[in-house]
Amino acid sequence: MKPRMIRVTPSPSPVTDRVIQRVLVVGLLAGLVAGLAVAALQHVTTTPLILAAEVYETAEHAHDAAPAEEVWKPAEGAQRTGATTLATLGVSTGYALILIAAMLIAGETIAPKTALAFAACAFASTGIATSLGLAPQLPGMAETALVPRQIWWAATAALTALGLFATLRLEPVAAKALGLAAILAPHLYGAPQPATPGSSVPAELAARFAASSLAVQAVSWTLAALMVALLWQGYERRIRETSDAA
Repeated sequence: MKPRMIRVTPSPSPVTDRVIQRVLVVGLLAGLVAGLAVAALQHVTTTPLILAAEVYETAEHAHDAAPAEEVWKPAEGAQRTGATTLATLGVSTGYALILIAAMLIAGETIAPKTALAFAACAFASTGIATSLGLAPQLPGMAETALVPRQIWWAATAALTALGLFATLRLEPVAAKALGLAAILAPHLYGAPQPATPGSSVPAELAARFAASSLAVQAVSWTLAALMVALLWQGYERRIRETSDAA
């Protein structure tokens, strides 16, 4: 009789568990510190512009015959500030985890110089490239349907990231050419644009918001990168000290 085969599922490696733990701890701490700093920066840069734009938007729709459908939104003051801060913390944590994952996948040592280089490419992909077609917008500005804009934004960010990887890290000329084509493709296709451009917001206010938003995003990526590198190196230093003491 043929002996019965027993399938044994291997247990997770302790090394893998420690790496995952380090990624989560460093990512969460880096996101917390960077997010709080960025939230404070937003409070004095982009938030006043959004509040000013809402005044124009409210005035434009003040005499509408049918009021817009009411949707929940945080109350002005502490509730709105808290909601904005929580959202910023989530974004900064996402940035930190993305940077850690990208550097580990690329086999790079996580250090300040490397982290800043990856952050620069990330900002080029998610900030500069996407804003060329879809600039940050204030309330009251003309816009198209949400889903097409989200698809174009995500595709542009992904193609730009892949294109930068190909042009900066791959040696074959054909790979660099394909990378450049990937960067240009979304812009040649074109972002969704409103059929009738219009806005209740003054052009100067809209321009200031677009510039301020990009500046804040650049600071967010930079702070996340620096905190990731410093915390990761501190984590490694602590592990070495513990091993030496043992």
